[in-house]
Amino acid sequence: MVEILVDADACPVKDEIYAVAARYGLRVILVANSLLPTPEGLGVEMVVVGRELDAADDWIAENARSSDVVITADVPLAARCIAAGAQVLGTTGEPFRQESIGEVLASRDLATDLRSAGVATRGPRGLSNRDRSRFSSRLDAMVQQAMRTPS
Repeated sequence: MVEILVDADACPVKDEIYAVAARYGLRVILVANSLLPTPEGLGVEMVVVGRELDAADDWIAENARSSDVVITADVPLAARCIAAGAQVLGTTGEPFRQESIGEVLASRDLATDLRSAGVATRGPRGLSNRDRSRFSSRLDAMVQQAMRTPS
């Protein structure tokens, strides 16, 4: 059974996730460091983990299965979930893929090093309606693919 696991603390596309999950009758598992509001009647489960650094990431990585779709903006978490066989979609609608995750990790590490050295880097831009639409469409496609793939 396909489930959608969400790195939920700062996820800006929860409503879009709920809409796709409802369309297919899928369970959504929100994982966060604190309790978040969840819609009733949509099969959304809230998992509250400890306040430790990466506690939510660790829970998701340990529970992600090859039949699951994971939603995160966290590149190291995406790499861990890909290694577990899950499909991973970024909150901007860009999928993380096995063949490119190494390059994405390297770019993230470079940006981290530049910030540590005092170089100003840009943060992520806000999501537009077009971004939200792209996210929904790509999540829908990932869910359909996951549902067709034997686990």
